[in-house]
Amino acid sequence: MYTRTAHPRLAAIVAGFALLAAAPALAQNVTVTRLGSHEGEFCPFDRAMVFEDPDGTRIRYDAGRSVRGADDERRGEIDAVLPSHVHGDHLGDRHGAEPNGGTCAEPDLSVVVAPVSNTVTIAVGKQADLLVGGEMASWLSKKVTAAGGDAATVKLIRFGAMREVGGVAVYSVPAVHSNGIAPAFLDGDLAAHLDENGLTAYVGPPGGYVLRFSNGLTVYLSGDTGVTAEQDTVIRRFLQANLVVMNIGGTFTTGPAEAAWVVDELVKPSTVIPSHANEVATEGGEVVAGTRTETFLNTVKATAHLPLSGRTMEFDGQATCVSGC
Repeated sequence: MYTRTAHPRLAAIVAGFALLAAAPALAQNVTVTRLGSHEGEFCPFDRAMVFEDPDGTRIRYDAGRSVRGADDERRGEIDAVLPSHVHGDHLGDRHGAEPNGGTCAEPDLSVVVAPVSNTVTIAVGKQADLLVGGEMASWLSKKVTAAGGDAATVKLIRFGAMREVGGVAVYSVPAVHSNGIAPAFLDGDLAAHLDENGLTAYVGPPGGYVLRFSNGLTVYLSGDTGVTAEQDTVIRRFLQANLVVMNIGGTFTTGPAEAAWVVDELVKPSTVIPSHANEVATEGGEVVAGTRTETFLNTVKATAHLPLSGRTMEFDGQATCVSGC
């Protein structure tokens, strides 16, 4: 066996090159972290996710009710916030006062943030861009300005368009759902009149997103949606998503069987993360028998990973989970 000791300076140079060669490999994964209401669980109002690109760009998807505003210690820095639509459980009408408050089934939601919204509070507090579709941009620009932020950070991204955030390309894609602003998010006489008549203010279509990261990972964020032809034509054939975050709750979105069909027959990614289950999906981090989540996991053919709050998963460019799953 070769044992001769190399010259100290030469050894240091070789070691330095070895570290440089290894560094890119260590930094090529995208991290995905669920920010839910209860650590280690998948609970009814869990919507929020943070994605971090290998270049450090951090993107927040659907603030919802489980993130405790801009000061939530789990958030870190955020470069862009992506709200799928303006319903209260996604835009964020309220949130808990402290970590793990209440129970998974009935989390603490005692802090009311409407009419500002959790989404606007986070975007302004983090000085992050707010990327939205439809007529949401003009309305949210007013909200951001009123909260002390810069209206220019609200950036329109309509269906078919793309914007870049750091090394991440963000595409707007359709969702089949509704998108009415509840009177709780509005001010003045308009809010009162809409409330009296049981109406909401419509701000254009809802949407989803496709994120293409610098390592090649391409993620479809379904938002609240039913089955739509664009899941085949745009998301699979054109954008070629290989990881899907799919809402499975039923009634308001695709249910578990429909969601599994969308994943396996339309989008055809290698990997999927279920979301928006609207149930106590886990206890002690394990799937509860008889839940929609269990049905989805037993039905879908793609490799599925549970989004437990606080657990960070890492994915390579081929959507293979290499850590945390």
